[in-house]
Amino acid sequence: MTSTTPCRFACVLSLVALVALGVLGVSGERTHREVRAQEAPMHVRFLEIVTPEMDLTCETLAAAHGVKFSDPVPEFGNSRTAELKDGGILSVRAPMHEAENTTVRPYILTDDIHAAVKAAEDNGATIAHPPLEIPGRGTFAIYFLGGIEHGLWQD
Repeated sequence: MTSTTPCRFACVLSLVALVALGVLGVSGERTHREVRAQEAPMHVRFLEIVTPEMDLTCETLAAAHGVKFSDPVPEFGNSRTAELKDGGILSVRAPMHEAENTTVRPYILTDDIHAAVKAAEDNGATIAHPPLEIPGRGTFAIYFLGGIEHGLWQD
């Protein structure tokens, strides 16, 4: 027996124990990594920043990240937009009324916005804005859950 034999034996024994416990996923159940690989990835299609400092925010983001913001886009509440690297849109706009809070609201892409709104509502969300199509752009919805404003987007 060489000096490395006890180490090899201990390593093999540890591996057998991990397999027996199911930690390595050999027990027939899927591992966390396998489950994650089969899930659909989430994609932020539209990221909205609502702030009374719209122009200053756009100038700061442009200077920090080397992007160019559009002129105000009427169908997005006169927001100024910039393209995100993955094809999404960053939108910066002023509040549209006195009761609107400043916020950063990601709109997650979904294939079925009506089903996603129902799922949110079934889980206790308050629907702040039901699905609404913006012609030529997509359909959005907004819900509140846990003190956070969430958005949904369907192309």
